[in-house]
Amino acid sequence: MRAMILAAGRGERMRPLTDHTPKPLLMAGGKPLIQWHIERLARTGVSELVINHAWLGEQIEEALGDGSRFGVSIAYSPEGQALETAGGIATALPLLGDQPFLVLNGDVLCDFPLARLLTASASLDGESALAHLVLTPKAGYKTGRDLTLRSDGRVAACADGDTPYTFCGLAAYHPAFFREVPPRVSSPLLPWLLAAMEQGKVSGQVQQGLWLDVGTPERLAEADRIAAGWTA
Repeated sequence: MRAMILAAGRGERMRPLTDHTPKPLLMAGGKPLIQWHIERLARTGVSELVINHAWLGEQIEEALGDGSRFGVSIAYSPEGQALETAGGIATALPLLGDQPFLVLNGDVLCDFPLARLLTASASLDGESALAHLVLTPKAGYKTGRDLTLRSDGRVAACADGDTPYTFCGLAAYHPAFFREVPPRVSSPLLPWLLAAMEQGKVSGQVQQGLWLDVGTPERLAEADRIAAGWTA
C-alpha cells in the first residue's frame, strides 16, 4: 500500500506566513503539519509515500529528505505550478503503482484511524468501486461542496433533505479513477468525483472525531494548541 500527501498548494489565506514557508511545513505542536501525516501513516504500516509540491517545494524536500528518519520512503512529484488535486494525482500515478492507494491533504489535522481507510481500500476494484471518501459533519466555517452518505454506503451530492457532510481530504482511490484525467494539466477533483458518484462508484464513511482544515492563521493557532496536547 502506498499513500500520497498533497502539498502543492500556495496557501493564500495563510499569507504572510506562507510567503517564505510552504503551508505543509507550518508548525503545529512542535512539528510541521505534514509530519503528523507521515508519522501516522508509518504507524499504520504505510511506508511508501509520494508527496507533490509546487510553491517552495525544494524546502519540503530539504525538510523531509528521503523519509528514512520517519521509517518511510518518500518519492516527490514536483509540479512547478500547482496542478490542483486531480491533476496532481494523475501526474504522480507512475509513482503510485497499479493498486489502490491513500491520499491525504497535507493541510488538515485529523485523528481518523487510517487503518479503517486501509481496510476500505481493499474493496476498490477499478470498475464498480473507484474511490472511498472520509466525510465529517459540517464545520463551523466555509468548506467545500456538501456531500451526503446514502444508506447503502455510497457518497452522493447533497440534495434537499439530505444530511450534509464535508469531504475530509482523506480518501482511497483505485488508479482507474484517474484514467481519463490528463497528467501535467491543472484539474480540480470535484468534477471527477461528482461524475463517479453519479455512477454509484464512490463509497464513504463518517469521521466523528477531530477534523480541522488548517487554512487560516487562526486555525493554525488552534491546530498548534491541539497538537501540543498530543505531544505533552
